[in-house]
Amino acid sequence: MKALANISRILVSLVFLFSGFVKGVDPLGFAYKIEDYFIAYHLDWAIPMALIIAVIMCALEFSIGVMLLLNLRMKVAAWLLLLMMMYFTGLTFYDALYNPVPDCGCFGDAIKLTNWQTFYKNIVLLVPTIIIFGYRKKYRNSVSLSLQWLVTFGFTAAMMAFSLYCYRHLPLIDFTEWKKGHKLYAENPSPVRYYLTYRNKATGEEKEYLSPNYPFNDSIWMAQWEFKSQRVDDPNTYYGKSLVITDTIGDIHTDEIIRNPGYQIIVNSASLKLTNARAFKMADDFCRAAADDGYATAAIVPDESAVIAEFARVNDLSIPFYQGDDIILKTMVRSNPGIMLLKGGVVIDKWHWRDIPDYQQFKKMFPVQ
Repeated sequence: MKALANISRILVSLVFLFSGFVKGVDPLGFAYKIEDYFIAYHLDWAIPMALIIAVIMCALEFSIGVMLLLNLRMKVAAWLLLLMMMYFTGLTFYDALYNPVPDCGCFGDAIKLTNWQTFYKNIVLLVPTIIIFGYRKKYRNSVSLSLQWLVTFGFTAAMMAFSLYCYRHLPLIDFTEWKKGHKLYAENPSPVRYYLTYRNKATGEEKEYLSPNYPFNDSIWMAQWEFKSQRVDDPNTYYGKSLVITDTIGDIHTDEIIRNPGYQIIVNSASLKLTNARAFKMADDFCRAAADDGYATAAIVPDESAVIAEFARVNDLSIPFYQGDDIILKTMVRSNPGIMLLKGGVVIDKWHWRDIPDYQQFKKMFPVQ
């Protein structure tokens, strides 16, 4: 039993350490996921607390992992572990049944799981959790209790400081599809296939068709069958597939910006109403100097045309504005505003607004050819 209890302790500790770290390295991304839950459960009043909750949860999860791994205060660790696992197992079961949020974000952007996969993962982890809880009074540690608490609180404080650093700058490890080195378009794309699922209104039978190979011209068939869902099969390997960039009158400029063979500077904001106006002005000054030297520049925001025009007027901005989806813009750069540098569709670098580079140094690092 002792061996089984220790194996369980180490196994669960590694899962909690990994889960806490991959979310803690990107606290803003985890905060966005918490906001999704607040919206889904009609708790909009709690949205301003999402970031604080994200930092605390990541630190708590990581600290439980440390306590388990180092065999610290096991009675306390076992209770915290059991309560957390019971709560999140119940929550993920509800998510799996009703799908209020498509992805629970339990491993951040590092590993994507469906709600059912997350629930099954929690069910599996409940087994070693129960073993740990049942054995909690028999774990032994020769280190004094005060030192055990000191180590635990030390790791908790360090994890919170780490998360806040990643929030105030950028994640030290980028798990998103917009990470450095990723290419945002396919050179010679293969055809994208669209599959449509229809359901028979009388029998409930479902059939999937490769579009447009289904009898859409048959009025009798169309009266008997109803559209249920669509599945997209894109065989091309590249990132940023969902990004669509339009100007303020609706014309699409995605390829023009993303496929630019030269350096392309993009300033992005998930919301001009929530952005740091002073920082946006700093980014605009940087882009103004860059544009004078031949760099291509663009700002991509989700706001309406009137909001963009007023924001540009009030802050005396010269950068050309385009529009994009706010969910994607939140992912591109974890900063509002943030700066991304592309060349030939490849992500070269990204900067938080606090870390906008000195322009003269930037020119030396990325000279216009």
